[in-house]
Amino acid sequence: MKERLTYVPLVLLGALALAALCVWSAVLAGERSNVLTVAFLDVGQGDAIYIESPNGTQVLLDGGKGGAVLEELGRVMPFYDRSIDVVIASHPDMDHIGGLPEVFARYAIGMFLEPGVADDGADYRALLEAVRAEGLTPIHLRQGMTLAIGDGAVLEVLFPDREVSGVDSNVGSVVARLTHGDTSFLLTGDSPEEIETYLAGRYGDALKSTVLKLGHHGSRTASSEVFLGYVEPEYAVISAGCKNSYGHPHKEVLERLERFSIRKASTCEEGTVRFESDGSVLTRL
Repeated sequence: MKERLTYVPLVLLGALALAALCVWSAVLAGERSNVLTVAFLDVGQGDAIYIESPNGTQVLLDGGKGGAVLEELGRVMPFYDRSIDVVIASHPDMDHIGGLPEVFARYAIGMFLEPGVADDGADYRALLEAVRAEGLTPIHLRQGMTLAIGDGAVLEVLFPDREVSGVDSNVGSVVARLTHGDTSFLLTGDSPEEIETYLAGRYGDALKSTVLKLGHHGSRTASSEVFLGYVEPEYAVISAGCKNSYGHPHKEVLERLERFSIRKASTCEEGTVRFESDGSVLTRL
């Protein structure tokens, strides 16, 4: 009889724990239903963009240059989630890929995509070693490729349009447009003005996007007036560290944003910048 009395509470405790887990799983699933989340992570002087589609598919575009990306991922992902479906490196500069080997070490990664820019630096070698350790083969992104990430959310590659192994790292940056219904995000890596000019000629008004991630952290080498005119964003996100040695964002770029009446969102000033879209309405969190 004593054995039964000690056994029953343990069964009840287990049942309550299971019920609580089911409730929280339902709550979390309900919260993400039909909503696309895009978070420009505060990783200092660098880029890291977390995307979660309405069905829960997760994409990480770039990873900053150190361990900050892990801390920020812990804030935007459930604590129990130890996997990311797709990791993309926009180009092999340290402030975009330096944190990705640690991401591979902490999370199970389903796919790795990159432009194929050649680089013999230690950061890129470490990333490729992490990719190989995960049993993955890098896939080179090219113009026209699309990644359907669920429930109508699509990531389309606009650049590179050719082999970029021998070009400057910034010139070879991946440029991609994420769409969900009537809302869209143009993600530009460190693409310079010459690539913006090409994109404007190639796509014209099709570049129009609700949110633009300014190229090269708000440097004067990007975000030209012509490009801003075609993209015509409501928001421009600046991913840069406070008091960085490059002076990003540059004054000229901020003045252009003001002239075009584009609202600025800065990771330096605000921390991680988050948006949600239900396909019709974009919400700034």
